[in-house]
Amino acid sequence: KAPPHKVLKKVGFELKQGQTIGVIGESGSGKTTLGMAVLGLLGDSAAQVSGNVDVLGKDWQLLKPVERRAMRASLQVIFQDPFGSLSPRMSVMQIIAEGLDVHHPNLSATERESRVVDMLKEVGLDRSALHRYPHEFSGGQRQRLGIARALSVKPKLIMCDEPVSALDVSVQAQVINLLGDLQKEFGVSYLFIAHDLSVVQHISDRVVVMYLGKVMEVSKTKELFENPKHPYTKALLSAVPIPDPKLERQRERIILQGDLPSPANPPSGCVFNTRCWKVQDKCRTEVPLLRKDSSGTEVACHFPLS
Repeated sequence: KAPPHKVLKKVGFELKQGQTIGVIGESGSGKTTLGMAVLGLLGDSAAQVSGNVDVLGKDWQLLKPVERRAMRASLQVIFQDPFGSLSPRMSVMQIIAEGLDVHHPNLSATERESRVVDMLKEVGLDRSALHRYPHEFSGGQRQRLGIARALSVKPKLIMCDEPVSALDVSVQAQVINLLGDLQKEFGVSYLFIAHDLSVVQHISDRVVVMYLGKVMEVSKTKELFENPKHPYTKALLSAVPIPDPKLERQRERIILQGDLPSPANPPSGCVFNTRCWKVQDKCRTEVPLLRKDSSGTEVACHFPLS
């Protein structure tokens, strides 16, 4: 059995009510682990959790089991796979009402069904879906069911773990617009994890850039995409295709050398120094702190881009 190692290191950010924070980075950067930590799903048996995991003003590590249960009504998740995240043996009624049964067991059968029908309407489906099963729906419709399930208990925060990556492009746009409309209506906040930077740019108010379990940059979305300060952020953005063929041929593309280092044996100093094209001696020995500049951007780099 491999010994445990630290995946996330001093990760923190502020997510206000009704806003969306996008989380980007390569596979293995710690995005999903961050989401699991926020949801309180990193138990001691799965990983060694040290320090504080503060969400909605409460530390997961200090909550008693009954308090954790109550907390979970405020924190929900929309999964990446709309095919695997819904039980094929449960009807739509059972799927969406599952959270209600746990957190609102005193609802009458009529109230329970009424809440489920209301949630279906919110995501563009109707009562006729109640007694059908997941295999009877398309991928986009299944993801709408997943959204309805998450919203049924009226959460304050929803973690969206690549919620549109398994969908067709045209359906992706519909689901993203739906999430935006629901956010305006219910005031819910999203922690939006994705590889597709164009989706993150469209839906996020602010963006967190992660690399090897650390936050490299935090910025307002417009500022980050127009003026990235960390070399890693600039490299990520340079991989986003531009629709104009002429501009695409003329643009600067930054190709990072090598693979993501092992989180069990990260580089000393700045964790990005082994792949950074602007590395200097200081980067190999000193860990850069996350500092805020005059524009409000937070960047962990000894020599940020201007």
